[in-house]
Amino acid sequence: MRSFLSSVSAVLIVLVALLTPLSALAVWADREIGNTDGYVAAMEPLASDPAVQNAVATRITDEAMKKFDGGPYREGVRNLLHEAVVSFSGTESFRAVWNTVNRAAHRAVEEGLSSDREDAVSMDLAPVIEQVKRQLDEDGVPFAEQIPVGHTRITILESDELGVAREVFDGLRLAGVWLPVTTLLLASSALLLASRRARTVTTLGLALSAGAVLLRIALAVGRGLALDDLPPDVDRAAAGAVYDELTSTLLRTGWWVLWVGLAVGALAWVWGRRMAVVCSRADAPAPL
Repeated sequence: MRSFLSSVSAVLIVLVALLTPLSALAVWADREIGNTDGYVAAMEPLASDPAVQNAVATRITDEAMKKFDGGPYREGVRNLLHEAVVSFSGTESFRAVWNTVNRAAHRAVEEGLSSDREDAVSMDLAPVIEQVKRQLDEDGVPFAEQIPVGHTRITILESDELGVAREVFDGLRLAGVWLPVTTLLLASSALLLASRRARTVTTLGLALSAGAVLLRIALAVGRGLALDDLPPDVDRAAAGAVYDELTSTLLRTGWWVLWVGLAVGALAWVWGRRMAVVCSRADAPAPL
């Protein structure tokens, strides 16, 4: 009977290792990507990212130059406008309107990750362009008044390339906090069924660390797949910055779980060794 319970405990520990990265992903999908405020907060630092600023400035400049004929001065006007937009992107006004744009785009991101729509998920830069035009006009930048304020979109992801990942994401979001709760219950059950508690705690700590490693591997693989499938007109540096920022919480979680797992495992191992020594001394025959 003891052997059977130990086998069950071992199986539960393996499940803990496998469910640890899925639990982190489930909480992330529910609390950050599935929540508007969480999504906006996650995207907010990107307003100061040079790659994102350059991608937004390039998209606005390209759209403006489609409707402006500068003749021999066209390239000079283009460079001036691009530099002016990049400069504006470093202001508080840009950061405020960036949050507004991301709040509006959140529903599209949710639908792109959880539905069968095959449209590209994009952000409408019209509020950014309107603010840029107003600011550049106040600063006396030439031709600023000719910048068209229309629906200019920048692609976030291609939803038709998500495939199975969309179904996995939707399932994880529905699981929410119940998946980590289940993982904790499995870990507790493994500990209760084990005959050697200290050794089981050590193994559980290593299982958590293994789960953290699996999470980091999944993030790295996911980044490669996401960037490889981008259409040619999407800035890879900006897309990489978006992916890194959105998954930064997961990355930090992975580090914490890794080190906590190793610390718990090491402490349990030391405690087990110490108790073994104490028990061996207690069982030793008393000197004559």
